[in-house]
Amino acid sequence: MTWLSAPASETQITHARRLWLYALAGVTMFFLVVPSLIVIPMSFSESQYLEFPPREWSLRWYRNYFGSVAWMDATATSFKAGVLTMLLATTIGVAAAYGLHASRTRWSGLIQGLLLTPIVVPVILVGIGVFYVYARLGLVNTLIGIVMAHSMLAVPLVVMIVTSALKSYDANQELVARSLGASRPKAFFLVTLPQIRFSVVTSAVLSFLTSFDEVIVALFVSGGANSTLTRNMFASLRDQIDPTIAAISTLVIVLTSALLVISQLFGRDGR
Repeated sequence: MTWLSAPASETQITHARRLWLYALAGVTMFFLVVPSLIVIPMSFSESQYLEFPPREWSLRWYRNYFGSVAWMDATATSFKAGVLTMLLATTIGVAAAYGLHASRTRWSGLIQGLLLTPIVVPVILVGIGVFYVYARLGLVNTLIGIVMAHSMLAVPLVVMIVTSALKSYDANQELVARSLGASRPKAFFLVTLPQIRFSVVTSAVLSFLTSFDEVIVALFVSGGANSTLTRNMFASLRDQIDPTIAAISTLVIVLTSALLVISQLFGRDGR
């Protein structure tokens, strides 16, 4: 039996009959991925301008990035904000998803809708609103302000992912643990949490990436000593065409890909 004549799924549809779907997926991936990958060879160019394909190869812009105090400070700020956002958003999101799933009241749908509002409203409006509030509270250009704003954008993702996992989880297992004497928090951490671990890890990774890659809100609430990496990249691209941003973008692509792969491997081991 050849590969084309083999069934592609339990419905017995063969790979041959799905060739059009594979071709469409390949074309879609090409248009989504290739533009991002073009930045990688551009980062190794010797030219002082963004150039593709590079006429001369060099690590000049990587040295410029790692040797710049401003870029390193911005990177440190982004990592600190990303880690703190991951911890805060994951904790709040998991607690909210679990609470809404366990309560099953008529208000659960409304509350969940309110929690998802930050990803429904245009980000530019969120940035303006956050800046207006932060200006009154003195939180503009502070790390805690960045973390709170980024957590607001990350919590909806955590809620959606964990809620989906809880819907496929058998809650009777937790009820059995509680009937045997375990408290509700203990039953959650020892029974429920291990079962939805993959979703929680995925949520944590996405929360970190949401903070690390966010630029619009960062333009409003970060700056000075607490300027994020993406904010500096945007300013560099707007004010001057600095190929250093190509080197940074390449490193961000590598970091993002590595985190996603690690989360998938972690989830596979936990199944």
